Amino acid sequence: MPTAKKRKIIHVDMDAFFASVEQLDHPELRGKPIAVGGTSDRGVVAAASYEARKFGVRSAMSSKVAKRKCPNLIFVKHRFERYKEISAQIRSIFLEYTDLVEPLSLDEAYLDVTYAKKGLPSATLIAKEIRQRILEETGLTASAGVSYNKFLAKVASDVNKPNGMFVVTPDKAQDFIDQLEIWKFFGIGKVTAKKLNAIGVWYGRDLKMIDRLELTRMFGKAGNYYYDICRGIDNREVQPSRERKSVGAENTFLQDLFLEDELKKELLIIAEKVWERADRSGVKAKTVTLKFKYADFEQHTRSKTMEPYINTKERFVSESLKLMKSEGGFSKGIRLLGLTLSNFLHEQEGEMGVQLVIEF
Repeated sequence: MPTAKKRKIIHVDMDAFFASVEQLDHPELRGKPIAVGGTSDRGVVAAASYEARKFGVRSAMSSKVAKRKCPNLIFVKHRFERYKEISAQIRSIFLEYTDLVEPLSLDEAYLDVTYAKKGLPSATLIAKEIRQRILEETGLTASAGVSYNKFLAKVASDVNKPNGMFVVTPDKAQDFIDQLEIWKFFGIGKVTAKKLNAIGVWYGRDLKMIDRLELTRMFGKAGNYYYDICRGIDNREVQPSRERKSVGAENTFLQDLFLEDELKKELLIIAEKVWERADRSGVKAKTVTLKFKYADFEQHTRSKTMEPYINTKERFVSESLKLMKSEGGFSKGIRLLGLTLSNFLHEQEGEMGVQLVIEF
């Protein structure tokens, strides 16, 4: 187990954040299965309460499937401004303890408390105090993971969810990783987990048996990451200023679209939104990406990069349409279209970017 650079890292993750906020603000929803997101058959669940999760309802699931799994499911329209308001309140608590706060989203963040601004030197006690303050000041519960690196802190925060905490100390880390199921590894998705399962890798101890060369052959650069994390090695620092790299929008249709004219009309609406957001943010992008999802949920992306950058809305629209036409027809029907601008031009004043916007 590595001994250098033993940081004190906390990963704080709010419990079913969007759904919990709705239950906080609407007492009549407490104790009931609710889903935040689209109410139509073509809608998507943005978040589910723990009462809904007991039925198998999960975020990113179609509303139709969610309703089938939980017939009594209550759909609630999202209120992002309210979530941002509470997120800012929670972040202000974090900043009382350390300036090294790296938000991952509205509901989770890494904190490096190696040299905390206040409180006891114990990261465990700091995490306990932060969770208590979040509960007292917002009425919401949070889970936390504590360890010496980001990977272990992130995984640990899931162990005793909801409203719990788990600590992975350096002397216990390798045993914890060895017994960790491979699908629980942060950074290993479902597809990779299945590929590893197929070759007999089910736990961290199994992954540790594969050498670095073989992992990089199988998974490219990610193989190096897998080789390190199963040995408890993760030297990434907590980054207070995370560069945001894209701006985009997408739309899921009430009915599958087959006709080119219909798809063109929808694409133009999406392009207008994306360009307006990019223009407002002052970014200059080099790459446009088209995303489309067929009726059977098969998903594809097509991208094009232009130099020095995409300088007009007309060019952006034109290139977006070309990407769509290059597919050569959508015989299966399209249920979702999306556009993203990325690969931002680096100005003299620094790198600029905005976060990817997802439409529900």
